[in-house]
Amino acid sequence: MGYIFNHMKLKLKILFLLLLGGHLAAQQLTNPVIPGDLADPTVIRINNTYYACGTSSEWAPHYPIFESMDLVNWNYIGPAFAEKPAWTKGSFWAPELYVINNKVYLYYTARRASDGVSYIGVVSTDDIRKGFEDHGCLVEFGTEAIDAFILEDEGKLYLSFKAYGLDQRPIELLCSELSPDGLQLIGEPFMLLKDDERIGLEGQYMYKRGGYYYILYSIRGCCGANSDYAVSVARSKSLRGPYEKYEGNPILQGDGNVTQSCGHGTVVETPEGKMFYLYHTYLKGRGFYNGRQGFLKELGMNENNWPYFITGNYASIEEPMPFDSVKQKPIVDFLDIFDGDKIRPEWTWNFTFSDIKTEVKEQTLFLTGTPMPGNKYGTALCLRSLLPDYEIATQVKDLPEISSGLTLYGDQDNLIFFGKEKGDVVLKQIEKGEERILFHNPAMGDIHLRIVVADGCLASFYWSSDQKNWHPLPAVNQRLNVSYLPPWDRAFRPGLIRFGNEDIPAQFMYGKLNYTFE
Repeated sequence: MGYIFNHMKLKLKILFLLLLGGHLAAQQLTNPVIPGDLADPTVIRINNTYYACGTSSEWAPHYPIFESMDLVNWNYIGPAFAEKPAWTKGSFWAPELYVINNKVYLYYTARRASDGVSYIGVVSTDDIRKGFEDHGCLVEFGTEAIDAFILEDEGKLYLSFKAYGLDQRPIELLCSELSPDGLQLIGEPFMLLKDDERIGLEGQYMYKRGGYYYILYSIRGCCGANSDYAVSVARSKSLRGPYEKYEGNPILQGDGNVTQSCGHGTVVETPEGKMFYLYHTYLKGRGFYNGRQGFLKELGMNENNWPYFITGNYASIEEPMPFDSVKQKPIVDFLDIFDGDKIRPEWTWNFTFSDIKTEVKEQTLFLTGTPMPGNKYGTALCLRSLLPDYEIATQVKDLPEISSGLTLYGDQDNLIFFGKEKGDVVLKQIEKGEERILFHNPAMGDIHLRIVVADGCLASFYWSSDQKNWHPLPAVNQRLNVSYLPPWDRAFRPGLIRFGNEDIPAQFMYGKLNYTFE
């Protein structure tokens, strides 16, 4: 197919795929159980079904929800909401699922449209598969209120949150009683913990057991290549404290070899009473570029009434299966041939930089959108990559009035464009808003395009008129390093892009993301 993989790298890839396919010794799972960028995961159990949700940040639709019967194999079922609530601007972080009177609630963090300050809103639904109704902003406190968590205690509901994260005061975890319907705070917030050591304090999970209230909380830096996130714990005999921090903190962290940093998770109990912590982890090296991914680890209690992780205090790839007879399914390729009346639900778009308009007809996607001021690179329609090695491919119609093709997308100022522009095949690298044309060559008619990514950040580029004879781009030596692309808090995404005349939609005949290829 016009490119060759190093033999050892191919063997490692096959091994990695086998591990993710569940071909391990019996009773072992392989993390991540929810691969791809999914920070700050929350998880609940409704009867015997588990639901998880995570941060969507600046990608729409907002707050992807996953479903599982075994905590190991997760299926995407849709977003909490497709349109952002009226009071919000962006930065959709840290969701928390909770059930009140048979309704599912999702408490979420977002920047307020009026001033850009992060506060906490709430949505609810009678059916988690049918989307949520927004109830507006619930927590407006100080210069920042994020990371909601709900605790029920003695028949009352309480909401805890992180405050003061954006000014010079120490961070605090605050708590307030919540109305029985989950939609209003009652009384003045009270303090649970203060970050006197200035090491970070957020992403809390609270529970009560054996006469103690426990807070698992995340410390240190959450995000990016130098992150060192970890999980600590404190306890108290009273909800209002004072809380004693465990002398053995942190109780969970990256191992420095395979896993880099970890934290901000939620515990869910199985019907048998086992506790499992679903949390996010950065992998080191090549896996870093898939972002913060969903890991699973069993939590226990020691003889001194402190929680601990049964398989040790490092985020690890291999863990015991939560249930007998569970087999982990392999990651599968993605293909959308646009043969229905709308795009597949896995597609995401850069809503902070452009709105989006999609129409599917005659097995073609017609893509357009209106860019926000300052965005020269139009609309990106992208996918979460689930492994470090993959290829993104499409066929694009030759429309000289616009630029359209494939992208590796960080944000409006950091991206790769590979496609048709004024009738030519063009490769552009945009870094910090500066554009470089790396390849430019005439090519007649509609063409197929492929970007092959290896080791998470090394990109090769190919085009073809017939999908049989592929032409590599020798001008970039087949290995363009795109490690600059990830924004500070998320992974870059591969996908489709168009820019130029806003009245002319780009036309794509298919979109695929493959993990197993020659």
